[in-house]
Order: sequence, then C-alpha cells, then structure tokens
Amino acid sequence: MVSISTGEIRLEGNRASYEVRMPLFEIAHMKEPEKALLGAIRFMAGNIEGRRVDGSCQRVEAENALICKSVYEFPVAVETVEAVSEFHQITVPQHVHLLRAVRGEFNDQAVLDLSFPKAQLRFRPPTGFEKAVQQTVSGAVRAFSGAAQILFLVALVMAARSRRELLILAATFLSGEVLACVVFPLVSWQPAPRFVEAAAALTIAYLAVEILMLPQAGQRWLVVAVLGVFHGLYFALFIQSSGFETGWVVLGVVLCEALLIAALAWGMSRVGAAMARWRPVRWGSAVLLAVGLVWFFYRLQG
Repeated sequence: MVSISTGEIRLEGNRASYEVRMPLFEIAHMKEPEKALLGAIRFMAGNIEGRRVDGSCQRVEAENALICKSVYEFPVAVETVEAVSEFHQITVPQHVHLLRAVRGEFNDQAVLDLSFPKAQLRFRPPTGFEKAVQQTVSGAVRAFSGAAQILFLVALVMAARSRRELLILAATFLSGEVLACVVFPLVSWQPAPRFVEAAAALTIAYLAVEILMLPQAGQRWLVVAVLGVFHGLYFALFIQSSGFETGWVVLGVVLCEALLIAALAWGMSRVGAAMARWRPVRWGSAVLLAVGLVWFFYRLQG
C-alpha cells in the first residue's frame, strides 16, 4: 500500500548527476532491478532528452535499499529540467517518487506518481493553484488505486441495509479517515507501512464477519468509523512522506471515495436485484472474509 522512493538530481552546466534510493522490498520481484531502475526515469531540457553517459547500482544492506547513480549530458546548459518517471510501472501503481533537484544555490522538488508522472523543475515554488490541483488529484488517485480501499468500500456497501444507513456508514467511514489524517501528525507513533497494510486487510475481514454473523447488529456506523481510522493511516503516511498539505489530499480522497461508494451502490443494487436468489451479499461477504484474512496473515509473515 505504501510505496515510496527518493531521488536527487544535481545540475551543473550541461551535465546532471542523479541518485535514487529504492527500498529492497520494492524490487524483490525484478530479475534485473539495476537495469530497470536506471531506465525508469528520464530527464529532458527544452524537449531534448538527456543522454545517460554513466550509471551504476549498489545494494546497501544497512539501509535496506538499492542505490543507483547516473550521469546525464545535455546539448546546452540546463536552466529547467523535466522529469518523467516510470517507477509506478515497474513497482506498484501507487508508488510515489520524491525528487529533489539542485542547481547552484537554488533547489526545487517534485512528487512523481501515477497521477503526475511528469514534473517540470523550474527552481521556484509552485503556485497555489498548481499545488491544489496536484495534491487533490494525488489524494484521489491514492484512494482509487489502493486495492484495500476498493475492497473495503465494497464491503461497506454490502453492510448497508438501506440507503439511509449507507449514507450514515459512508459519512462515518470518511470521518474516521479524516480524523486519522488530522491527528496522526500530532502524535509520536510511527506505524510501519507493513502494519498499515495488514490492518487494512483485517478491516475488510472484520466487516465481512459483521455482515455474515451479525446481519441485524446495531451501531454498525460506530464500527465503520473505527475501521475508517485504520484506513486513514495509509493516507496519513502518504501525506507525511510527500510533504503535501493535509487539506488538499483529504479533499481528493473524500471526493473520490464518495463517488466510488455511489457507483458501487448503484452497480450492486442492479446485481442484487438480478441475482437475489443466489444471495450475492452473503457469498460476496464470504469471499471478502477469505481475501482479508489471507492478505492479513500474508503480511504478518512477510
């Protein structure tokens, strides 16, 4: 769920030196990670792509990371540079690459991900509008691309026994996420990304058990609110790692998840009406329970 790498590019005249630090667990599935990382990012100046003239990688076990360094040459001295990242293609779709750029006494930074794989480093802070758009869209993409978020929203729609209850469950779930994003920076606790993913998987299983074993249970909204806090930890970690503003990211998350809940409710109402005799909610909940438990124990062992 939480996938982050860091990089730094230094510009001197028509040359640029770049260094990327990628956690080892992000590249465990790659046959040639060194080759993949060196080719997963490109730099351009004036629509001309920089030519990589050198590149090497080294595993640093003490930092649990693969560190790759490369050198690029451009035809002329570089004033601004555009970075194009494909790290989200070779790792996971929700991967975030935090890039810092330095040119003389000036510096700039960018966050490259699925929503914004390109960024122009102009060594000036972004405008308020640019910041709002990037961070809101990034929050929406985080909500849409996370498997745990989607599966939980499916379970949430299944758990609602009426339209009124669906509105209440959605509101309390989103409130729990917002609360986690607001409170998390104020406490000293720093959960590991693997813990956050395991907790999110367990919330899916828990809500599925509630649907299967306690179909008439009251105060389900309170359970959903608490589970929303655990899901909010994922977005809180993203906000902390990216340096984005909480308000813009949360706005993107809330808008995206509200639309997803509405779309899922509409689709599942049609499926439920057409397949009522097959009891789709019960079978769907059983599948979600199995998926949540397997995912949870897999992460615990990992």
